[in-house]
Amino acid sequence: MSVFWNEKAETMSRDELASHQLTSLKNTVKLAYERSPFYRAKMDAAEIKPQDIEMLEDIRNLPFTDKNDFRDQYPLGMLCVDKSELREMHMSSGSTGSPVVMAYTEHDLDLWAECMARCYYMAGLVSGDTIQITPSFGLFNGGFGFYHGGRKSDMFIIPAGAGNTPRQIKLMNDFGVKALMCVVSYAIRIMEVLEDQKAEIPSLKVGIFGSETFSDKMREKIENGLGIEAYDIYGMTETGGVSTTGMDCQVHNGIHVWEDQYICEIVDPATGKTVRDGEYGEVVFTSLSLQAIPIIRYRTGDLTRILTRQKCECGRTSLRLDRITGRKDDMLIVKGVNFFPKQVEQALMEIPGIGSNYQIIIEEADGVKDVRINVEAEEGVTGFVVEKKLKEVLGFSPKGDVYKIGALPRQDGKAVRVIYENNGSNGGK
Repeated sequence: MSVFWNEKAETMSRDELASHQLTSLKNTVKLAYERSPFYRAKMDAAEIKPQDIEMLEDIRNLPFTDKNDFRDQYPLGMLCVDKSELREMHMSSGSTGSPVVMAYTEHDLDLWAECMARCYYMAGLVSGDTIQITPSFGLFNGGFGFYHGGRKSDMFIIPAGAGNTPRQIKLMNDFGVKALMCVVSYAIRIMEVLEDQKAEIPSLKVGIFGSETFSDKMREKIENGLGIEAYDIYGMTETGGVSTTGMDCQVHNGIHVWEDQYICEIVDPATGKTVRDGEYGEVVFTSLSLQAIPIIRYRTGDLTRILTRQKCECGRTSLRLDRITGRKDDMLIVKGVNFFPKQVEQALMEIPGIGSNYQIIIEEADGVKDVRINVEAEEGVTGFVVEKKLKEVLGFSPKGDVYKIGALPRQDGKAVRVIYENNGSNGGK
C-alpha cells in the first residue's frame, strides 16, 4: 500500500502538472531575468525575454546552463535574492576547479525538506521511524539534506555522520534504526564489518543510497547482505541537494521526478536537441520554485532516458527516469571501446564468489591508454574467470589481479572506483 507525504502534489494529473509547470516556469524566468545580471545576459544573448514563454515547449528556446556557469559565477554571481535573505549554503568540493555553490532562502530550505520527506514516505517510512544519517554534516549537501527532511517528516534522527563503522553498527542496534542513509560503497563496508563481527542489524529494513551510481547486481548484493530494501535517490548540489529531483518507489521501476518542482528534459549530449521518450540522453533540469539560485535548463551531465509518463503502480503520476547509466565525463575510452564504470560493476557482480570492492585503473603512457581491473574474490575465483566475463561485456581483455577479500583499500565515504595513472604515477583525470 502506497504511503504519501504530500498526496495532492504527488498524484496530480498530467493536465494539472502541465498547467502548474507553465505558470511556475513563467515566474522563474521572470525572477531570473529581473534579479540576476547573469541570467539577463544569457537570455539577452539568446534574444529571449520572459514574455516570450507562452507554452511549455518554449522552454527549448531558453539557453542552457552548466557546471562551468556555477564555477565562473563563484561564489554568488547567480543569486536572485538579496544576500540578507540567505539562510544556508552548501557546495561541491571544487577538486576540479572553483567549487559549485548552492545558497538557500528559508523557502528553499523548506522545499528541500519537502522533497526529502516525500522520499522517506515513498520508501515506506512514517513519522516516528528511526533513521541513521551517515553522510558528513558540512559543506557537502548530503547529511543536511537527509536531516532537513527527517525533521520535516518527524523522524527520530541519529546524525552519526561519516566513519567509525563499528560505532555506526552499535548505534543502529542500540536505537533500533529502521532506515540507513549512505553511499553504496559505505553500505558494503558496513556489511564487511558485520561479517567480521558475526553480527547483524535486525531492525534495519530500508537503505536510501545517493551520490554514487550502482548496478542492479550491486543493489541485490546490498539488499541480501543487510536484509533491507534499497532505494536510489537523486539530486545534486546544483538542483538544491539530495532528494530534490526524486527517487525510485517501492515498485522500483524508475526514478520518480518531482515534476511540480522541476521540469525534466532529456537532450542529445552532442546537439542539445530534445530526444523522444525512451531514447537515452543527458538529463536537463529547470527549477520551478527555487528562489536564491533557480536553475534554468541545467545540463547535469547525467545520462539516462525517460521510461514513462504513465501513472505508476504506487499511485504517483510523475514521469520516471531510468536509473542513471553514468555521466558524460565518466565514460572511459580504452582501445577504441567506450564503456562506463557501472558496466564493469554489473559484470563483476554476476561472477559467483566475487567481492564488492574493485578498482578500475586507467594507465596512460606516451598517450596510449590501457586499463587494469583489480578485484577481490573468494578463494577459487581465478583471473581467467574474471577476464573472460569482462571480455564478454567490454569486447577486450583487460589486465588485472584477483585479491583476497579485504585486501584493496577502503574509504568510509564515497568510493574511488576509477584511478588514473600517468607513466606509472598517480594523477588526476
